[in-house]
Amino acid sequence: MNSLDLWDRLPALAQDGLTFLALLLPALLVGVAVMAGHRPLALVGAMLRRFPFTNALFVLLIAASVGLGVGLIAQERGLRIGTARAAEKFDLVLAAPGSEITMLLAAVYLQPSDVPLLGGDVYAEVTENPHVSIAAPIAFGDSYDGAPVIGTTPDFAGHLAGPLAAGRMFATEREAVAGARVPLAIGDEFTPAHGVGASADEEAHEHAHFTVVGRMPMTGSPWDRAILVPVEAVWEVHGLADGHADGWSGEVGPPFDMARFPGTPAILVRADELWANYALRSEFNRADVMAFFPGAVLAGLHNILGDVRQAMSLLAVATQVLVTAGVLAGLLVLARLTAQRLALLRALGAPARFAFAVVWGYAASLIVAGAILGVGVGYGATIALSAIITERTDILVTARLDWPELHLVAGFVSLTLLLALLPAGATLSRDIVRDLRA
Repeated sequence: MNSLDLWDRLPALAQDGLTFLALLLPALLVGVAVMAGHRPLALVGAMLRRFPFTNALFVLLIAASVGLGVGLIAQERGLRIGTARAAEKFDLVLAAPGSEITMLLAAVYLQPSDVPLLGGDVYAEVTENPHVSIAAPIAFGDSYDGAPVIGTTPDFAGHLAGPLAAGRMFATEREAVAGARVPLAIGDEFTPAHGVGASADEEAHEHAHFTVVGRMPMTGSPWDRAILVPVEAVWEVHGLADGHADGWSGEVGPPFDMARFPGTPAILVRADELWANYALRSEFNRADVMAFFPGAVLAGLHNILGDVRQAMSLLAVATQVLVTAGVLAGLLVLARLTAQRLALLRALGAPARFAFAVVWGYAASLIVAGAILGVGVGYGATIALSAIITERTDILVTARLDWPELHLVAGFVSLTLLLALLPAGATLSRDIVRDLRA
């Protein structure tokens, strides 16, 4: 067994821990090499107390740069997980030919979009497949107080949210189920507006009144701010057929009469077997209909975000190094201010390496303190940004710090502690006699 096979056999936690130690090892080795045989900590502490405000400024600069890098990376991962969680209930989506991304945003993330309709012939083909367990039309375009009103079937509503948090599922055309974040209680009535946002027509559907009979649990998706109603109601309020034959009993949901099926922007399809989903996608990817896996489209977007994440990581590291370079330049100035004391120590017999260890230890104290504080800043930033993104997008984002961020901090500490050898080395080249006279 070679070393690569042994590494692959290790648990993920062990791999992450060893990677962290490997990234931190250069800093530890430099610290041991510089401090070996000397006890400079008392003088390092004196230097820290001598310039408290300057030291605090240096630490805050380092913490800000570390926190920025840590927060960005953690936030990107949290957003990726949140968007994937929001789409996990959508196995296969059918829509009119066009942009998969546009339909992903419209059908899964409820972004307003004007798209063509699929006819009853396509819906009939889907429902006739013996492996299809759910074929739910999804009709959108109306809203209430900013919340999208979505027409669908009880089967889809149950599939999306599971057991309701309160009340019951809609059973008639004028009943509705509210998402967890919709400010409507059970028993409240509302009238939908035609359209979404500033262009919504509040009076277009003034004849239609719905009563909330149930509330969904939190799903962590934009559907938490949606109101689900029977698709028959959406068709009727727009002056279309109700999708059922004459003599309809009033029980909402399938089966539909294809001759009176007005059309739908999207159809959610769930098969009873995984392989059947792939067969259905192949069958319905043709000239008159488009079938796609939201998860696959989202994965492509995540690949793009992955490239952006790498660019952000490099940018974060570059920012941290530049900030640290500025701090080290400031330390060179401080080293000049303490040059007389260090020269006095050397004149009294202290070896040059002792003065070197004092200056390096001083720089290392600021860098390590800034890095540790930066982790805290990054943690606070991820919590704040997650709350903002969740509020703005209705996608539950719960970003947290993980091993990638710790790896970034460990690499930063090692690199900057190596750079700290430069101002420490500058003290060795100074003229002792000139510093004493100064």
